[in-house]
Amino acid sequence: MDRLVIEGGTSLSGAIRVHGAKNAALPILAASVMAKGTHVISNVPDLLDIDVMLQILRGIGCAASRNGDRLTVNTRPLHSSRVPEDLMRQMRSSIFLMGPLLARFGRVQVYQPGGCAIGERKIDLHLKGLRALGAEIEESHETIRCRADRLVGTDILLDFPSVGATENIMMAAVTAKGTTRIFNAAREPEIRDLQQFLNCMGAQVTGAGTDTIVIHGVDELVPCEYRIIPDRIVTGTLMIAAAATQGDITLMDVHPPHMQALTHVLRQAGVHIVAGDDIMRVIGTGRPKMIERIVTAPYPSFPTDLQAQMMVLLSLADGLSVMKETIFDGRFRHVDELNRMGADIRVDLNCAFIRGVPRLYGATVEATDLRAGAALVIAGLAAKGTTVVEQVHHIDRGYERIESMFNRLGARIERYTAAPASQRLS
Repeated sequence: MDRLVIEGGTSLSGAIRVHGAKNAALPILAASVMAKGTHVISNVPDLLDIDVMLQILRGIGCAASRNGDRLTVNTRPLHSSRVPEDLMRQMRSSIFLMGPLLARFGRVQVYQPGGCAIGERKIDLHLKGLRALGAEIEESHETIRCRADRLVGTDILLDFPSVGATENIMMAAVTAKGTTRIFNAAREPEIRDLQQFLNCMGAQVTGAGTDTIVIHGVDELVPCEYRIIPDRIVTGTLMIAAAATQGDITLMDVHPPHMQALTHVLRQAGVHIVAGDDIMRVIGTGRPKMIERIVTAPYPSFPTDLQAQMMVLLSLADGLSVMKETIFDGRFRHVDELNRMGADIRVDLNCAFIRGVPRLYGATVEATDLRAGAALVIAGLAAKGTTVVEQVHHIDRGYERIESMFNRLGARIERYTAAPASQRLS
């Protein structure tokens, strides 16, 4: 029921620390169930998706508590390998529990996961990998049941470098008998973070960050303490917002090598970027230049999770830019909302043709998914007048109070919460 009201036209300035990566924290929390005992995981962002994962862990018997950005998870009392259906419907990343629960119990029951409506995202590669390790899988319209007395390592070639499938197979294979090799593995930084967490528990995993990951099965894992990497998508969102508002911001606790694809494109657009070991300064130097063509693709190419945000910047650029989306078939739903704000964007199949305009104007728009919502906030910051962004719960899945984050940099954003209809009538 929340909405954000944004007064545009202010250049962002100042310094801010970037919170931990949602897409690293979720599989790591799932992986924790494989080692009986108490884990301490820090730099975990306070997000809706993280909250759902914690509810799932509690629902299957774990004890979990938060103190700031530090989570304490005791997996010893875990007693169920059935993921609650209502919670699984809320978040696609709940599918990460398949591999770990199968490894711990020899069985798992899950449901078709939910999440953002950004196009078809099958889990067939997850199931194909688990079958290759020896799991017997029964699928119905809604339920997926897996069983294996003992998983056995093998060679697995992924048809596509799926991040989720790579991570699920990694986790399942950690305690499998023998050696597993994943070919055409996804290379995202979050996969390397998962490898480091698994090895912290006593696993033997190498190769994360390359297209071949090797897992030597071990008999037992132990709980550990671990710190999550910074969120590269939040970092990128802030970088693009600085450019779109012609601001000057400093980002702290970041990892610049993770941002190379975006940094390259922003510099082409005329944005000034200075990077250190764990710090980046981003300066918008005027109206951005057009970019002839950007193609989203798996890491280390330009990330699909920054496509919508980058489209806002290109809508203000001098000239015609082209954005090609190759990952998800439903990820241009923000285009109509941006056009409502004065953008000039035309979509043809999986390509968006963006003719830059001198200015965007405030309007009432709707966040259709997580990254589209972040893009509309950036558009509101850059626009003239007042922008109202509705369906903010999508944004809360991946950004820790996005209005507070931007307000610390000089933005003017307020969050309003409408009472549920039942309360309004009483």
